[in-house]
Amino acid sequence: MSLALNTGFVFLMISTFLASTVEMVEALTIVLAVGVTRQWRSTLIGVLVAILALGALVAVLGPALALIFTLAFKGVFLEGLEVVFIVLTFGANAAADGSGSVALAAWGAAMAIVLVGTTGAVLRHPLSRVPENTMKFGVGAMLTTFGAFWGGEGVGVVWPGQDVAVLAILAATSR
Repeated sequence: MSLALNTGFVFLMISTFLASTVEMVEALTIVLAVGVTRQWRSTLIGVLVAILALGALVAVLGPALALIFTLAFKGVFLEGLEVVFIVLTFGANAAADGSGSVALAAWGAAMAIVLVGTTGAVLRHPLSRVPENTMKFGVGAMLTTFGAFWGGEGVGVVWPGQDVAVLAILAATSR
């Protein structure tokens, strides 16, 4: 019994290590890109604050997860966290003068939540009928488009046609 329990712990640690390694490689790529193109001081402060916030999240949510329906919570929380980052990123970078509009982006996200929630409640069709890959492609194309546009603006690119250039970038990324 003790050997099986220890083997389970070993497999848990290995699987967690491998899955986390993939995510950490993605994080490292972002950190290196930001550090090299911007400045290392603010980059490393961002890394430290993120690590502290994640540690606090594990400490607070870890014990609570034993009390709720974990799969639904994790799914909604993870997807919701992605929405939060979309709102913060799009909202903060929406205006060329840097003023942005997180509140306006939050309203857009709230409308999406209401639309999707209402549609799901009214139609009650199985989720398997939703064209998931098409939606993922569309979201990916939009994220790539806005990322390229705002990233270009961040390094001083003056886009021909200004904001209308977003449509050309979207057409190029959607091929």
